Amino acid sequence: MKSENPTIVTARSPSALATAEQEIARACKQARRDRASVELIAVSKTFGAEAIAPIIEAGQRVFGENRVQEAKAKWPPLMSAHPGIALHLIGPLQSNKAKEAVALFDAIHSVDRASIGQALAKEIEAQKKRPELFVQINTGEEPQKAGIAPGEADDFIKSCRETYGLIVSGLMCIPPVDEAPAPHFALTAKIAARNGLQNLSMGMSADFAIAIQLGATHVRIGSAIFGARAAILSASIRDKST
Repeated sequence: MKSENPTIVTARSPSALATAEQEIARACKQARRDRASVELIAVSKTFGAEAIAPIIEAGQRVFGENRVQEAKAKWPPLMSAHPGIALHLIGPLQSNKAKEAVALFDAIHSVDRASIGQALAKEIEAQKKRPELFVQINTGEEPQKAGIAPGEADDFIKSCRETYGLIVSGLMCIPPVDEAPAPHFALTAKIAARNGLQNLSMGMSADFAIAIQLGATHVRIGSAIFGARAAILSASIRDKST
């Protein structure tokens, strides 16, 4: 018998959150790090309130979204019902969405060009609200992917600080899918160290243990907690958020 909702490919439960927590704790122990030094960001992109609420009720308070409009459509009611939520933007940001992003998000992981730095600086001043900012590094220099090239990172971080007056908290990277992630995590950590940055947003469901070994302070875990969804559902959510 077919499911009444064919758009859901797999469905996770709060037990998956507990498993992810256990695996993070194990990775921290192996790396001889304090578990408290790593923030779990539960990536809830494409999932609605009915999937997110049980994860909140299980104790998770930090969530990641890829799109400003999708987050704006679904999170205000959830945040009203569940105080203490921290929302992180982990996807690309357009300059014309900077106002909404600063208003909604507690952290933005995708600062990657001058126009974004300028737009964020303007909104931070106007709103008197200062989200945590991460510069995204395109470690594989992939043309289809957002992020500043490693060779340009030092100058860009300096420009964010000196030209736009931004407080940069750390760096974020997404390694190429067909390459070992460790060299990309190590490169990101090296760039952060020489720029005096403490935070590293590195590692997703498949590679967060490696990222923790190499210094990640924020890991972005989605499918290991929420499961996967069919493209038709993702498209439906995008349509509703536009």
